[in-house]
Amino acid sequence: MRASLRRGWRHLTVGGTHAWFPPAAMERIAQAIAMSEQAHTGEICFAVEAGLPWRALWRGQSPRARAQEAFARLRVWDTAANNGVLLYLQLADRAIEIVADRGLDGRVAPAQWQAICARLRADLQAGSPADAVVAAVEAIGDVLAEHFPRAPGQADSNELPDRPVRL
Repeated sequence: MRASLRRGWRHLTVGGTHAWFPPAAMERIAQAIAMSEQAHTGEICFAVEAGLPWRALWRGQSPRARAQEAFARLRVWDTAANNGVLLYLQLADRAIEIVADRGLDGRVAPAQWQAICARLRADLQAGSPADAVVAAVEAIGDVLAEHFPRAPGQADSNELPDRPVRL
């Protein structure tokens, strides 16, 4: 009970995402996504939220479940090659999740995604949130380029918007 009260308090008092990611930072992240997608046919989406809505807190929703919900709601799964990747950051729980579409199953080991999350966590603690997320986007892009490289001259169909999402 005590842990859930602490968690609720964190979600209530966390503030907004704008302090961490002002408009200029969100624009840098959007540019990093667009640049990354020039090297592969995958789609990257970045979503950030300060804290969970009360209903999700009441249900005890985990950050992973919330990321999967965002993956579906943002339609990251809706790509022709099933190669969308969501990078989800939730500030109140200090949660970082990567949700990859089924086209990446069996191609990318969970340890690869976990390593990107661990580096992002360390980078967030060390400095600029925008720089940290840009580095994570680049790392995800490297994974996608390995498994879904863009052929020379192949146009980017950009199936998902590059703009980061505030949930």
